[in-house]
Amino acid sequence: MRLSHLTFICLICFISLTVKGQSTTKIIVPAFNNAYTNPKPNSDTIEFINKLGILPWSDKERVAKVYFYVNMPTGLKLLLNIKNVITNCVLSVKLDNNKAQDITVKKGDTILSLGANTIKDSGYHFVEIKGINGDRFPLITSLTIEKSSLATILFNKSNYKGAASTHLRYTVPGDSAVKWFYTEVNVPDEVANSVNAYYETNGFHSGYGGIQINNPHERRFIFSIWSLFKTDDPKQIPHDYIVHLNKKGTNVFTGDFGDEGSGGHSHLVYPWVTNRTYRFLTGIASLVGDSATYVGYFAAPEDNYKWHLLSKWTQNKTDTKTGFKHLYAFVENFGDNGDDFFKAYYSNQWAITFNGNWIELTEAKFTTTANYKTHLRFDYGAGVENGKFYMFTGGFKKLKNINAGDVITRPAVGKHVPIDFETLPGVRD
Repeated sequence: MRLSHLTFICLICFISLTVKGQSTTKIIVPAFNNAYTNPKPNSDTIEFINKLGILPWSDKERVAKVYFYVNMPTGLKLLLNIKNVITNCVLSVKLDNNKAQDITVKKGDTILSLGANTIKDSGYHFVEIKGINGDRFPLITSLTIEKSSLATILFNKSNYKGAASTHLRYTVPGDSAVKWFYTEVNVPDEVANSVNAYYETNGFHSGYGGIQINNPHERRFIFSIWSLFKTDDPKQIPHDYIVHLNKKGTNVFTGDFGDEGSGGHSHLVYPWVTNRTYRFLTGIASLVGDSATYVGYFAAPEDNYKWHLLSKWTQNKTDTKTGFKHLYAFVENFGDNGDDFFKAYYSNQWAITFNGNWIELTEAKFTTTANYKTHLRFDYGAGVENGKFYMFTGGFKKLKNINAGDVITRPAVGKHVPIDFETLPGVRD
């Protein structure tokens, strides 16, 4: 079909307008879900960020960062959305580690333009904000990103600001009936100051144990057992389902726990040290009727790996009939400091049967709580280094190197540490 001269001209104009006039997409990144400030609050009651955004502040040492993820290099226009400007001030603002620009904020302003910027690589990026002149800096509600490219921009839409949890779910060969579960953990120096960290080592279907950084001044060893009555309030557990404490170690605190199921909890405040390997042992002391009695231990290099009792619990209405099930480890950030980095090495895992056979666990499936629907994060991963499993999460600096469901394998050690189970403290009483 031949086109008329007018039709041809119109078609050329349409193509030209389509190419030159690419539509612009605006993405609003809320500060509440995606912003973090440093220094961190020194009290749980102090807030620098809430659902309104980055709250007005006056400390010129405080730095805020708003994070977002870009899947490819792209050009962007960035704008900060602000409120409550009651006096003039100056903010220093920059994208990533580029040169900062000083922006004067005037009373009544609601939008601050950072102008056009270029993202040169995929991954996480941030806008950094610092107050440099003035007595009071404004409320920052969100970051607007304008783009005209095909790049995808993603950010956390959930209310949870902690890093994603990661898990190693160990493969136990065959249908072995497991009585004891032995593991080792080493937390590297690079995460020594990342608080609200739980490096769980000895997880199983009815409980878990491991190592924690609870605040800048306190670290713990943990061992807890769930009640099989489904509730997040330990006061609701019927008498028949109560997890009963039989014995605890020296200076070990014991009590109830809730909010993630309920049961019996124990911890020992202990100044464990990064870059040292700690040992953990969990066992089934007895199976009687519809109850199972569990016992948890730790051993530290500080006293030549002598075994210490954490606690011993009886779980009534138990589903443990033939031994431990679902052995696993995890890295968890149980606070809102998801801009911190978390990592641990897990090694020398063994399952010991009721017959006394030692089975080395060299294979694990990786899983994570990160997902597109409820917790969109990409800064997590796992693998094997120097013969040890490792997991990392948080910090927005390392991107995932593994997919949920992938299986990884470490080289076998071939030799376990000697343990005289009969002489362990609390195993017989």
